[in-house]
Amino acid sequence: MVIPLSASGLIPAQQTGAQSNTSFVRNADTIREAEQLYENARRRLLDVNNWQEISGEYTAAFTLTDSNGRALRRSALEGDNIRINIPGPGAQTGQGYDWVQIEKIAMQADSNAAYTGMRVRPLPLPTGAGRQVAHFFRQYATSSFVVEKNGNTVRASVYGRNELPNTGVKRLLDKIRNLFISAGAVMGLSKVQWGSLVRGILQ
Repeated sequence: MVIPLSASGLIPAQQTGAQSNTSFVRNADTIREAEQLYENARRRLLDVNNWQEISGEYTAAFTLTDSNGRALRRSALEGDNIRINIPGPGAQTGQGYDWVQIEKIAMQADSNAAYTGMRVRPLPLPTGAGRQVAHFFRQYATSSFVVEKNGNTVRASVYGRNELPNTGVKRLLDKIRNLFISAGAVMGLSKVQWGSLVRGILQ
């Protein structure tokens, strides 16, 4: 029996700041087609290095790295980091990038339903000596990327939770940059990014 997505721990409770839900759904003609669509989508979900290619050239670029910030050429695993290159000025705190860590990956499946999900959270620069979070959101924020299959229906989603601007960094320009980017994300720019990604996952 599949553990429900709500009980998986992939999507934390909303407690503070903003939240967002972005989804895209495709309906297959047969169970077999739905299973193939789900398997393809699950692989794309974990192929972080390919996210920009399937999302579009004007979206952020994502690079899977190890704990020292070195690029990895494989599917994502728990404990890996993701280096994010957002169009526009980067923060010095992250050496020009925003950084998150993959803190949970969960997969469940039975004969009729399945899901694969990955939860990430902002973290400090992997190669830095300080502990300042290198992301435009604070460490409380999470993004959960999930692909689900239920019968002939396959859904790709991104759930943002507890999103607060990271204005606790030392550099004034980074404070301003994080405030503006987080405000833009909350006002809908993240929906554009994640909308392109979930469509690409189910292409």
